[in-house]
Amino acid sequence: MKLKLRIWRQSSADAKGRMVSYELDDVSEDASFLEMLDVLNERLIAEGDDPVAFDHDCREGICGACSLVIDGQPHGPQAATTTCQLHMRKFKDGDSIDIEPWRAGAFPVIKDLVVDRSAFDRIIQAGGYISAPTGTAPDAHAVPIPKQDADAAFSAAACIGCGACVAACPNGSGMLFMGAKVAHLGLTPQGQPERATRVLGMVAAHDEAGFGGCTNTGECAAACPKEIGLDVIGRLNADFRKAAIRAA
Repeated sequence: MKLKLRIWRQSSADAKGRMVSYELDDVSEDASFLEMLDVLNERLIAEGDDPVAFDHDCREGICGACSLVIDGQPHGPQAATTTCQLHMRKFKDGDSIDIEPWRAGAFPVIKDLVVDRSAFDRIIQAGGYISAPTGTAPDAHAVPIPKQDADAAFSAAACIGCGACVAACPNGSGMLFMGAKVAHLGLTPQGQPERATRVLGMVAAHDEAGFGGCTNTGECAAACPKEIGLDVIGRLNADFRKAAIRAA
C-alpha cells in the first residue's frame, strides 16, 4: 500500500507549526496506524531527520495516550476505536492522510503531535476520587449496589481520558470526560460523601483550565472510543445544580 501523509510538525510549544508531506511505500494493511508511523520514523532517523513525536503507551486501546486527529476525525474513521487500534486496512492504496494533534486551547501542543493534557489531571485532582480509610479491603459484596447503577457506573468508568471528546467539540469542552468521572463515582455508595464538593471542584478546575462550555452538539460522544453517552453530562449538570444551590 502506498500512502501520502501530511503531518503536523512543530519543533516546540513556542515554534510555528506546519503540515509536512511524506510518502510511504509498501505499508502493510495489517499494520496499526501507530506501527505505520513507526515505519516512517525509522526512515526519518536513518536519513538523519527528526522523527515525528506522538504519544503512545499500551497500544491496546486502554491507556488513553494515543491522540491523533486523522483526516479531521479524532482517532480516525473507525468508530469506537482508539488510534492505536486503527489498522491500515481502513485506508486504500494511494490515499492521502492528514495527521494532526488534538486541537483545543486547553491542550497546547508540546511538539509535533504531542499535546499537554495535564489539564485533565488537574480536574481529577480537584475531585475525581473518593476518600477511604486504609486497611484491609472489604469483601466485594459487602456494599450492595443495584445492578442498574453498577452497570451505569461501569460504563462511565470506561473513560480512558484520551481527550478525543475535547478535540471533537467545537467549543473545546471537557464535559464528557468530567461527566464520566462524576457519574461513575456518584452512582456508587462509596462516592456519596464527597458528591457535592467533587462536582463543584471539578467544574471549577475545568473552567480554570480553559475548556469551553457544552452546547450539546454531541460531537464528543460520537468521537469517544469507549462510546460514553451524553447522559453522563446530564448527570453532571444535575449534580452541579444541586451542589451549587446547597452551597449558596
